[in-house]
Amino acid sequence: MLKFTDDCLTGIKEIDQEHQKLFDLVNSAYKELNDSETDKRIVCIDLLRELQFYASTHFEHEEAYMQKINDPELPRQKLAHASFTARMNTLNLVGLSDENFKKATIELLDYLSRWLFNHVIGSDTLIGKSQSPFAFTEKYLVGVQLIDEEHKRLFEIMEQANQVIHDEMSFDKYDEIIDIIDELRDYTEFHFSDEENFMKSINYPDLDKQLLAHSHFVEKLNEIDLDNVDNDQQGYLNDLLAFLLNWLTNHIMKMDKKIGAFYLNQKQ
Repeated sequence: MLKFTDDCLTGIKEIDQEHQKLFDLVNSAYKELNDSETDKRIVCIDLLRELQFYASTHFEHEEAYMQKINDPELPRQKLAHASFTARMNTLNLVGLSDENFKKATIELLDYLSRWLFNHVIGSDTLIGKSQSPFAFTEKYLVGVQLIDEEHKRLFEIMEQANQVIHDEMSFDKYDEIIDIIDELRDYTEFHFSDEENFMKSINYPDLDKQLLAHSHFVEKLNEIDLDNVDNDQQGYLNDLLAFLLNWLTNHIMKMDKKIGAFYLNQKQ
């Protein structure tokens, strides 16, 4: 089930209300699908159609707002919205057996849940922010030179991926995307190793929490489905970038900055 937490807030009332409605529609479809007392087929199809229509309306509102404020991320948002709409337009549950209907509906809802959460957190919360989301600014500095330099490189790799997805001169971006994903995976593991060794060297008390967070992130990278990249290059990379950028920024701000604070306190 999707939870609309404070992390999902953009600070733009209309957009936040519409996001909440989208989350509620997905959750309602899950609920009805698992309710043995209802006619799953009719109720779920109606909810999915409502979700499809409401998402389209929301995208129009969101894009109009971004156009009004001249948000530079509007082209990337339009690509992401088009990817979502294309996936919803493939919806065809007519004629399926009850078992196949439930399987197809669950697969669709799982996709919608992942997409909505990653997109809201990773893209929509940046609406109205004048600075590029891929800019490594002072607010991300931990205070440990090695860690800061490696964080900066991770931002650069993601910016490189962003440039690839917006390269209108390149139609088939598969090889470039694979190269960037491989580089990101390799450099992330290299960085985590350096960061973990540094934490050990200063006897950092929350090392176990960092190890767990790093492990989960590496698992996410290893779950990347290259077939999906080939089938929907633009949409897949948009979703992936949204997740990676959000994870990295939150991890630095909420966890890695504590490493720097602990280290500086030790030196005093």
